[in-house]
Amino acid sequence: MSIDDTLKLIECPRDAMQGLHDFIPTDIKVDYINSILSCGFDTVDFGSFVSPKAIPQMKDSAEIIERLNESDSKLLAIVANERGAKDAAAFERIDYLGYPFSVSEQFQLRNTNATLEESFLRVDSIQEIAQKNNKELVIYLSMGFGNPYNEKWHPDIVAGWAEKLYTKLDVKIQALSDTIGCADAALVTSLFETLSSSLNKVEFGAHLHTLPQNAPGLIEAAYNAGCRRFDGAIKGFGGCPMAVDKLTGNMPTELMLDWFTKNDVYTGVDMQRFDKAMSKAVTVFP
Repeated sequence: MSIDDTLKLIECPRDAMQGLHDFIPTDIKVDYINSILSCGFDTVDFGSFVSPKAIPQMKDSAEIIERLNESDSKLLAIVANERGAKDAAAFERIDYLGYPFSVSEQFQLRNTNATLEESFLRVDSIQEIAQKNNKELVIYLSMGFGNPYNEKWHPDIVAGWAEKLYTKLDVKIQALSDTIGCADAALVTSLFETLSSSLNKVEFGAHLHTLPQNAPGLIEAAYNAGCRRFDGAIKGFGGCPMAVDKLTGNMPTELMLDWFTKNDVYTGVDMQRFDKAMSKAVTVFP
């Protein structure tokens, strides 16, 4: 069980937008993210401070944050190295720095141009930057439920890195990430139960890419196994542009809200405002 039993929903417009080929005008992004900030999500993953050559869609994140409305929702930005962490940490509005740490060597190289050991050293430096600037580090354990690159994969490998990140670098928020949509309910249950019991001071989140028909079973499995931190994206838009499966999108936020509502779990989300944000999605996504 998470050390905090309050449900935390993280809406991820950054993850939804980052892989689109055509650049979304900054005005449209700002309007869309502001509509999400009015809904009552715990956190909004709004942008990233990474190389514009790698993710050109996110090159305007610094401009966007200056134009965001005040909100009770916290802001999270993805970074891929120390330079990005310093750039993001300069903004007082940003609460969380997110770093994608893959348990797959090949995917780590594709995603951040670093080996696993090099990536671990980066996390050490990014954690230092975060702590100096009163930010909290969120690690995304990507390929957390399987590996498409014919590398060795086992839940013990995921657990080993999770433990090392906590005991060596004091990373207290770790999101188990199904980057390619390969998880099933049994694996989700097993991994969350194992990690929540062995590392009970770590807040483990679920960042699951999935087909819509599989979403309810995965949400139920994660929640019943003690997960209280869930990432989603409206209508399941997006997915990782560095992954191999372009068909598997993000966890649809509306399906999460539907499951939690049906199961009498308080979400804190204003559904009227959420419906307005959903309607704006058509102006963002083709």
